[in-house]
Amino acid sequence: MSVRLKAYEGRPAAVGGVGKDPVNEPMIRHWCEAMGDTDPAYEGPDAVAPPTMLQAWTMGGLSGHTGRSAAYDELLGLLDTAGYTSVVATDCEQEYLRPLRPGDEITFDSVIESVSERKTTKLGTGYFVTTRTDVRVGGGEPAGTHRFRILKYAPARRRPKSPRARRPRPVVNRDNAGFWEGVGRRRLLIQRCGDCGTLRFPWLPGCGACGSPEWDTVEASGEGSVYSYVVMHHPRFEAFDPPYAVGLIELAEGVRIVSNVVGVPYDKVRIGLPVRLEFARFDNDGDDGDEGGEDGQDGELVLPVFRVQEGGGN
Repeated sequence: MSVRLKAYEGRPAAVGGVGKDPVNEPMIRHWCEAMGDTDPAYEGPDAVAPPTMLQAWTMGGLSGHTGRSAAYDELLGLLDTAGYTSVVATDCEQEYLRPLRPGDEITFDSVIESVSERKTTKLGTGYFVTTRTDVRVGGGEPAGTHRFRILKYAPARRRPKSPRARRPRPVVNRDNAGFWEGVGRRRLLIQRCGDCGTLRFPWLPGCGACGSPEWDTVEASGEGSVYSYVVMHHPRFEAFDPPYAVGLIELAEGVRIVSNVVGVPYDKVRIGLPVRLEFARFDNDGDDGDEGGEDGQDGELVLPVFRVQEGGGN
């Protein structure tokens, strides 16, 4: 099997690809808004695109690209036939060679760079497939390289949930200890710069706006809305019961926090839903406990979660 798969290394995955749109200001603006990136280099008459948008200009959307090669489809089909029917993206690597600017026309070619030996992971046994995409401006000047790696695998048999499974505990260090102390007292604390007054979350040792190391805290009101979200299906950990919704919550104070969205089924979560903070206690069995108790007693864990307000999610 490995010999057959290795034969696909070096074969094209896409040839003569053309970006469906030139680099453009609206897409740059949407990207920066989603990422919360306010760097002035990405706006105005001399704007450049954020380097990490490199892959965005090559995406084919729902209709795909016409340049995709038969070799790549054959490779995936071979893996499917052998029982490796599931797929998960694992990582990507990017190299930036030239800034992209509004109006640049993008072309690209992709190659199957490598197929690993068979690997056994917690998800199951399978093969890592890496494609390399070389991005150019027009038909010539290199702009960057994007490597994208997937795992094609046969799902491992799910083990019965352990009755003693615990949620992983957050990593507490000297920079965020104050936040977790506040959570233990049922308070969601936001850092505030002692010089310029900028609020920041997550907690950091210095201000990203002015660089000052001085800070104090303000307590969040608890009001917020779903700014974005994902539904988690994999990986499966014993302490969790997927699928469940994880939201990027925009607090009334203007900062954002990642947390669970509760109070409605996972498939009813939507961007813009109003939510309110509450604190959930998780006991030694990994199940939701009643509110109350102190974090750290008998292995209990207190975490902030956000409940959809009445009338939301309908």
